[in-house]
Amino acid sequence: MERPRENAHGLRSYLIGFVLAVVLSAVPFWLVYTHALPPQRTLLVIGIAAVLQVLVHLRFFLHINFTTTPRENVLALVFTALLLFIMVGGSFWIMFDLHARMAL
Repeated sequence: MERPRENAHGLRSYLIGFVLAVVLSAVPFWLVYTHALPPQRTLLVIGIAAVLQVLVHLRFFLHINFTTTPRENVLALVFTALLLFIMVGGSFWIMFDLHARMAL
């Protein structure tokens, strides 16, 4: 039996996403392990790799494309981004406040 073309395309998409996710995870680990860059540049590369990792997961695993995505998916993504911003921003706020209080 011959596989339908859409299944082969789906497997190809998952494999490309998997390889990109592994590379985007391995590069920051390698930079931290080898101390190849100064700490500030290493943090910048880690941040960029994290954002790219999110985009790879959205595109290749969740199959979300912003040009043809229904309105509900866009609203879910915006809500998720808002929640992440609140959680990460709140965590940083708490950590910096505790750091300032402990320095006194």
